[in-house]
Amino acid sequence: MPSDDLRRGDLVEVKDPAAILATLDEHGALEELPFMPEMAAFCGRRFEVDRRAERVCDTVHYTGSRKPPRSVLLAELRCDGSAHGGCQAECRFIWKEAWLRRVDPGSAAPAPILPKAKDMAALIARASGHVQHDVLVEGRTEQRWRCQATELPRASTHLKLWDPRSCVREYTTGNVSLGRFVRVMARASVEEPMRKLGLMPEVHLPGSSTGPATVPPLKLQPGELVQVKSKEEIAATLTPDGRHRGMWFDREMLPYCGGVFRVRQRIQRFIDERSGGRMIELKKTDCVTLDGVVCSGERSVRRWFCPRAIYPYWHECWLRRVEPQAAPQPSDRQAS
Repeated sequence: MPSDDLRRGDLVEVKDPAAILATLDEHGALEELPFMPEMAAFCGRRFEVDRRAERVCDTVHYTGSRKPPRSVLLAELRCDGSAHGGCQAECRFIWKEAWLRRVDPGSAAPAPILPKAKDMAALIARASGHVQHDVLVEGRTEQRWRCQATELPRASTHLKLWDPRSCVREYTTGNVSLGRFVRVMARASVEEPMRKLGLMPEVHLPGSSTGPATVPPLKLQPGELVQVKSKEEIAATLTPDGRHRGMWFDREMLPYCGGVFRVRQRIQRFIDERSGGRMIELKKTDCVTLDGVVCSGERSVRRWFCPRAIYPYWHECWLRRVEPQAAPQPSDRQAS
C-alpha cells in the first residue's frame, strides 16, 4: 500500500495473523512500533479510519509532536491492558498501514472466518515476547513494561513546532474540519509565542494547598453520575505547582469543569511511560476516568492536534456525586 494512502473515513480490514506476523521483526515491531498482543483480536475485522497519525504527542520525554510513519488510528479501538499487567490507561492503538487493507465501502462483508489457530498463536507469541523485562535500579531488580506508548519516541520522528506540511495535513488528509483547523491554529499562533516569551505560566491551575485535601473519599463506582467541580474548588485542592498527591491537573481538563459525566472506571494501575514502563499502583489514591472525557489536542501547547484522546485521571476530590433523581443528562460536550 502506498505511503500516506489512507484517510479519515476509509474502510479497512485488519489483515490476517500470518500477514501481520510477516511484517514484524524479532521484537514484534514494525519500524520500532510494537504490534501489541491486545490488537490480535481485531484480525479479519473491518473498521473506519478515524485519523492519520500525523501529529502525535510525546508523553515520554515531552518533546512536543511526533510522527510515526505510515500509521493511522482506527475507530475507537483501545488497549484493554490484558497482556500488559492489567494497565487501565486505555490507550488508542496506532496501526501501521502494512497491517491493514483498504476495503471498498460498497462491498459486502465476507462471512466470518476464524484465523488459523497456529497463525494466531504465532502472532501473539511474537507480540508477547517483549512486553516486559527486568532492569536493575539501585541494586534491586524491577519489572518494566513495553507498549506502543513507551516506544513512541523510537517509533516516530520529531516534528518542528511550526512544521507547515504536518500542520496543513491535519486538514488536507481529513483529520479535522476546516473550522477546527482554523480554531486550533488561531489559538496556537497566540499561545506558542506567549510560551516562548515566558508569558504563559507552566502551571495550568496553581493552588494554595500545602498538603493532601482532607475530603472523604467518595468510593465512586463505574456508571455513577458525577459533576466536575468548579475551577476554583479544584484549585483549593492543588499545591502551588498544580498537583494533588503528585498528580497534575492538566490544561485539557479545564473545559470539563461544571459538566456532569458517568464514571468509566476506577484506576488502580497503569504503565507510566515516563519512567521507562514502570507499573504505577494507586493503592492510597482514589482516581477515576469519566466517559467521553478525553484530551482534545486543542489546548496543550506544543502538542496541537494530537489524536490520542487520552483519558485523564480525576481525583475524587475534584468531583461530587450527583444523585440520579436530580441529575441532568450526562454532558457530551467537547473541549473548545
